[in-house]
This record gives sequence, structure tokens and C-alpha cells, in this order.
Amino acid sequence: MQEGKVVAYGSRQLHKHEVNYPTHDLELAAVVYALKIWRHYLFGQRCEIYTDHKSLKYIFTQNELNMRQRRWLELIKDYDLEIHYHPGKANVVADALSRKSYANMALGFQMSPELCEEFESLNLGFLSHTTVAAFEAEPTLEEEINKYQKEDEKLQEIRESLKKGEAPDFKEDEQGTLWYKNRICVPNVDNIRKLILSEAHDTAYSIHPGREILVAGNEESDRPMCDTCQRVKARTPRPAGLLQPLKVPEWKWEEITMDFVVGLPRTRRGYNSIWVVVDRLTKVAHFIPVNTTYSGARLAELYISRIVCLHGVPKKIISDRGSQFTSRFWEQLHDSLDTKLGFGTAYHPRTDGRTKGPIGRLKKSPFEALYGRRCRTPLFWDRIGEKRVFGPGIIEDASSELRVVRENLKMARSRQKSYADNRRRELNFKVEDFVYLKVSPMRGVRRFNMKGKLAPRYIGPFKVLEKKGEVAYRLELPPNLSGVHDVFHVSQLKKCLRVPKSKPPWKI
Repeated sequence: MQEGKVVAYGSRQLHKHEVNYPTHDLELAAVVYALKIWRHYLFGQRCEIYTDHKSLKYIFTQNELNMRQRRWLELIKDYDLEIHYHPGKANVVADALSRKSYANMALGFQMSPELCEEFESLNLGFLSHTTVAAFEAEPTLEEEINKYQKEDEKLQEIRESLKKGEAPDFKEDEQGTLWYKNRICVPNVDNIRKLILSEAHDTAYSIHPGREILVAGNEESDRPMCDTCQRVKARTPRPAGLLQPLKVPEWKWEEITMDFVVGLPRTRRGYNSIWVVVDRLTKVAHFIPVNTTYSGARLAELYISRIVCLHGVPKKIISDRGSQFTSRFWEQLHDSLDTKLGFGTAYHPRTDGRTKGPIGRLKKSPFEALYGRRCRTPLFWDRIGEKRVFGPGIIEDASSELRVVRENLKMARSRQKSYADNRRRELNFKVEDFVYLKVSPMRGVRRFNMKGKLAPRYIGPFKVLEKKGEVAYRLELPPNLSGVHDVFHVSQLKKCLRVPKSKPPWKI
């Protein structure tokens, strides 16, 4: 200010590191900020600074200063200034600038001059001299309950019994509200009960409690069916969907599984991934070095030269839904070879587990299962103890070895299914049912462009269009999810207990 008139205004938001400053440093930072932006006005001139923080008045004589205050004090001493204390209570003009105005929200009516003077004495900083806000109080929840209590026949009978002294557990307060022990009697009115449940469940103070906490013994409560709870809360029951093991193949290399091991260091020849191809019967595996940039045509060349040339054309290939295996070229290639492609369900990586699984359940080495005899080694070739077989005997021995392998695999799969189903539960949906889709199964994984602890665990609900197999369902996805495969394993789904009237604004 100069000669009682404002020359310039200045303000800014606090930086992230300034939020943790103590109050004294924040007040001093405001002085330093003013000196910097108005240096062209203040440098070389005598100036006075007014503040409502009294301790700044003694900043030049303060004994102990931190490093930040010492640095700022060096800048302040470049100016010819004096700091004065001005009480905040008397600084009405500055306080009015930081207060929110409510005058535009008011329904105006003329006030008397006496009332204007009384409001001005309060230093509110937002009141107009001619208008004042008018508010109309709505009935409280207790008043609404009291009103409907008088219309409830059952509660009226309790009132009559209370007057006769026959209801010791009930009482009536001064407003005429009926209480049971220390709780208000709620009349049997739907809108009142829904309002109470909404206040106890949906507000920011109640943070959506569960059914057991919300209403004791009331299994019919619809609050746990709220859309927010169904999309956000974690599931506690056992995983859904019983184990569905694949059938054991009849012969070697009839059915294979394949997958990629990616994220490896680049070799001198430019490889950074491994293509793993495993025979589902003998567990013999081929590890082919590849690059993640290989096209479907290049992978087809490797497949013909490394797999088909050695073992023939398989009847079925099981893999995940990688872009290499779902391309049009790959599908046309296997159509011409009369090979069936089997894909896992979306976001369910357990389908091709044979590629990643152990081979101990065979009880034989992959070499012995594939060739029908034990493998000779340079050190112990004379201790193998194998018999010399020629002609048809070789085929008979190989067939008998495969029968043993198939029986061992069947026993292992049966035992695996019995153990796995003990920790799972069966879950079925009907066509036209609505379900939620899981989007955050593991930490740090971004699915459908959603990531973070506060992101919903489920999106939807979506309608079930068709049941695929025993544990998979086809869903009706919106257009913005057209790039996602619409068949999901039942473990990724959760039944929608109540379809919301309006779908939440979740982003994809």
C-alpha cells in the first residue's frame, strides 16, 4: 500500500514441500515472497510490513534460527524495512478476502439498520448491508419416526400397554417417541427403514459396514447388496469353479501345449524369449529361442522345422490367448494342417499349466516314455539292463510303456482334482443373470486401464449370454470392451445380488 491505497496484490498456493513447514516458517515465507515479487517497488525504499504473526516482529533479534530462516534473513536484510504486529481480529479486510461469500445464495429481504449493525460487529466478512440468507429447517429423522409411530397399530398397542404398566422394557420420552430399552422403535414403513439403513451404511461416516454389523439377525437386509460394496469389497469365500483336468492323450505328440518365457536378457544373436513346446503325454519339451518381435509367419516356420519335422502334426494345440496364437495366419495354418486350437479363458492362466508344470507324476523319464527304453549315458551304458528287442517287439514294448504312463497320469489327475476341489466351491450362473467381472486379481497389474489400491475390484454388472463348458461363461460386454475376449472363467465372476438402476461411471 502507498498513501493508504492498494498498489498491487499477490498470492499463490503452497508447494508440496511447504505444506510441512511450521507456522512460523510459513509466515516468514509470505514476507520473503512479497519481497521477491515486489522487489522493483521496495528495494532501496523505506517500507513497513504488517503481520498478524507476532513472533515475526522479533526475527532480527531471535537467538536460534534454523538453516531456512538464516537463508531468508540474509535476503530480508537487503531491504530497509520494519515489521509491525497487527492483531488478526482487527485485520477485517484481510480476513474478508479469505472467506467464502454466501450472499449470492441468499433469498434477500430488507433488514433493519439495527440488525445490520449487529451483524457488522461480528466481523463475518461476507454479509451484504441489504440482504441476509433465509433457511427453512426440514423435519429431523426423529420427528419423522415420531410421526409414523403414531400411525403404526402395533406400536399404538404397546403405548396402551405402557400406560397400564404392562410394558416395562418400553418408555416414552418428552417428544412422545417410543423407545425399547435404549433404542428407538422404528415403525414398519419402507421409506423410513430404507432411510435409516442408508444413513447407517452409505454415508462417509459409516463406510459401508457388512450385514453382520449393520442389522443383527436380519438376513433380508438389502444394504449389503449395494453396488459399491459388490464392486469394491474383497471376496472371502473359497475360489469358485471345480477343477476340470484335460483328458489324457492317446499317443505321443497328439496334443501339445505351448507358451512363451519373455523378459530375458538379449543374446548375441538377438534372442530375448524362449518358446516352450511340451508333449502332454510324455512331457518331452522343446525350448526354441525366439524374439518377441517375430511375426506369425516366422513362428510357423520354426514350428514346422522344429516340431512337425520331428514328431508330425499334432491333433490339438493348447495355449493362452497371446497375439501370436490368435492371429489369422496362425489359425489358417492349422486349419490346413487339420489341427484343433484350444485357448484358455481370458485372464485365467491355469489352462496351459502343463507347459509350466512338473513331470514327476509320470514316474518315468520323458526319454523312456517317448522312446520306450531307458537313456544310455556315457558312464553307465553297460549297466542299463535293458533287453534287446527287434521287430514287432519294439512296438509292443513302446505301447505297454505308454499304457503305464497314461494310467499314472490318470491317477495323478484324479488325485489332483480331489485335493483341489476340497479348496474350491461350485458356482453356477443362469443365462440372463447379471454378474460382476474381476479386474484386479494381483498387485501392480493394470487391467482394463485400472490400477491402484482404490480402484474397484469388480466392474459391471454384465449379462450372462451363454455357458461355455463347465466353468466358463460368455458375457455381454459394452462397446468400449470390444477388444477383450468375452468368455471368462467362473473364478473371475461374482453374482450381482441386485442390479443398480443406474450403472456407475467406471472408466475403461
